Amino acid sequence: MKPPRRRFLHLAAGIAVLPFSAHVARAQAYPSRPLRLLVGDAAGGAPDTIARLIGPWLTQRLGQPVIVDNRPGAGTTIATEAVVRAAPDGHTLLAMSSSQAIAAALYDKLNFDFIRDIAPVAGVARTPLIMVVNPSFRAKSVQDFIVHAKDTPGAINMASAGIGTAPHMAGELFKMMTGVSMVHVPFRGGPPALTAVLGGQVQVYFVATGSCARWRSRRRSAG
Repeated sequence: MKPPRRRFLHLAAGIAVLPFSAHVARAQAYPSRPLRLLVGDAAGGAPDTIARLIGPWLTQRLGQPVIVDNRPGAGTTIATEAVVRAAPDGHTLLAMSSSQAIAAALYDKLNFDFIRDIAPVAGVARTPLIMVVNPSFRAKSVQDFIVHAKDTPGAINMASAGIGTAPHMAGELFKMMTGVSMVHVPFRGGPPALTAVLGGQVQVYFVATGSCARWRSRRRSAG
């Protein structure tokens, strides 16, 4: 006995909707617990600042807390490897910067393949690098700095957020383009490097603009 035509159409429509319904149910189940957003820089740096700005927004959109987890060191590779080794369920995210891409090209042996093991989700910010010096430093312009550096080769200490980070590469590029000689002093993250510039222990630092804004706001609130 053949089923009535209307009943047959209803059954066919129901079968067609089943895969879509299952997909919607899976999508609604994410995230099922708090998310971790790993940052390969110290607290107060530009990647950390951006992560802490987007964290509350993601919490509101996704309905689960977003916990910022700082894992500085080794040119951001510590944080990257932690994300690679985490369960591939979307609950461990990486706030990456150009430093991760630099590390992928700089280090011969890594415990992960950056292109294969990391999947991009979205671009959220652009942070240009600027050259900063202590206010007491004699050079007051880039040209003055170049002249002074050439007159005193090797006497200027250049801070960075660590070997292979964007500030380090920016400083090395500056040295190549200008022909000046500076001593590289790596720190464990951007904030310690900026602190050393403010304290006069090093003379120059190529810093992301987000870090400068964070420090300015801190100084205003402290004053």
